[in-house]
Amino acid sequence: MTKRVRTNTIDGVSSSVAGEKRRIRCAIYTRKSSEEGLDQEFNSLDAQREAGEACIASQKNEGWICLAERYDDGGFSGGSMERPSLERLLRDIEAGKVDCVVVYKVDRLSRSLLDFARIMEAFDRKGVSFVSVTQQFNTTSSMGRLAVRLIAPRCTSCSPTRSLRGRSSTRTRSTTASTRRSSNNHSLTGSSTRCTRPAARAASRSGTSMARSCGASCGANPATRR
Repeated sequence: MTKRVRTNTIDGVSSSVAGEKRRIRCAIYTRKSSEEGLDQEFNSLDAQREAGEACIASQKNEGWICLAERYDDGGFSGGSMERPSLERLLRDIEAGKVDCVVVYKVDRLSRSLLDFARIMEAFDRKGVSFVSVTQQFNTTSSMGRLAVRLIAPRCTSCSPTRSLRGRSSTRTRSTTASTRRSSNNHSLTGSSTRCTRPAARAASRSGTSMARSCGASCGANPATRR
């Protein structure tokens, strides 16, 4: 007696229901901010896609398959969601054509924390996973999904990444200037700094240059204590 195995057909492909993993249709999204080098036979978008294909191939036993459809945005900034291929990818996700989105790096998908949170919400609504090839970001696992749920609420209250970088640069410049002023003030008063080390006594005789050496060696400089 021959055992019959029921099969389903999805997108024209027949798959066994019994004893076979569910197919995970993976879309690879690539992006490059500038158009420089895109006319080359093998460019940055091709390299990103190749890395994505290799990642998907490594999960073949888990049912991952690479969709032939290409989602390439060459010459588009990651600070905006107004990108033709990204918009097409989101439409295909809404239509139920994609199960997983693979990117080379997270910032290929978006450089804006707010936009990233919105995209993750769109993925979550349709049960779509997100994988970054070169970073520890994989929502196909329960831990990865938990990480996104923890990150997303914070992202929605943040400004875009570029604004955060701007504030970070301002703070860095302010801290650097403060450190320089503290160093200069110590250089002028270094000879009177109390320190039992020989370097300090030499500094009082030799002047400013040795005072700086004393500050660095004994931790008198506030910058070194930080």
